[in-house]
Amino acid sequence: MSNKKQTLQKIIVVSGPSGAGRSTAINVLEDLGFEAIDNAPLSLIPRLAGGPASRPLAIGVDVRNRDFSLAAVRDVLAQLAEHPDVDSQLLFLEASEDTLVRRYSETRRRHPLAPDEPAIQGIRREHDLLLPLRAEAEFLLDTTDLSPHDLKARLTEWFGEKGAALFGITLQSFSYKRGVPKGSDLVFDCRFLKNPYWEEQLRTLTGLDPAVGAHIQTDTRTAPFIQKVSDLLLLLLPAFREEGKSHLSIGFGCTGGQHRSVYITEEIAMALAEKGWQVSKRHREVNRSSATIASRNGS
Repeated sequence: MSNKKQTLQKIIVVSGPSGAGRSTAINVLEDLGFEAIDNAPLSLIPRLAGGPASRPLAIGVDVRNRDFSLAAVRDVLAQLAEHPDVDSQLLFLEASEDTLVRRYSETRRRHPLAPDEPAIQGIRREHDLLLPLRAEAEFLLDTTDLSPHDLKARLTEWFGEKGAALFGITLQSFSYKRGVPKGSDLVFDCRFLKNPYWEEQLRTLTGLDPAVGAHIQTDTRTAPFIQKVSDLLLLLLPAFREEGKSHLSIGFGCTGGQHRSVYITEEIAMALAEKGWQVSKRHREVNRSSATIASRNGS
């Protein structure tokens, strides 16, 4: 079991709006020992999965990819996530609108989504197009105030030989109705906690809303559960890392994946981060709903 985990093909998919530093990030990862592939056709990316794991892969994906579409990118990410021999994560770089406009002005390049218009038009179109993808990223980096040197330092901290990302921790909330996330190493069932769904004013909210959190906290079992799970993980994480594991996926489930599991995921992530662990979060059902709404609105 230990040897199998160590032979997983590590793949970092790098995306984000044009001008946010994606190309620089790809170059930095290449300097860190990754095999870098930029703007490969999306249809070819799944074929790279499960290949020789001697070197990790960094794959750049943006609107310039020949067959780019939000649906195609999400399909590729899903295929990588489901591949038994692949440890994949999405690194999404972003920057403020003013920063992107300034960077385009300095380089005098045309925006790929507005070749015959002001860059701001393409920047806004790209923002709307990539918004659902941003919600699915394990690593989110705002480069607004980062110089190329700062960006390199941050990525080296995350993905360098001694970087925290060599032992990545992903916490994911989910709905048992849709099944346990594939590849989960540890799963905690939150369905015993008080359910906000039965409160009409809370039903349409999520565990990210303070009112929902306050309601869950009224359950006297909530605080001890968070404390004991946090203590357990703080005991186990160093052992998993010493054993050679490169990534740990931890799931928190409830009935609908909207309230209790989301709140507990946020609380546990905060507890681990306070102890210095690099944690990424994903709320499967909440992200799915947000992406659906964005798509319906034309994003």
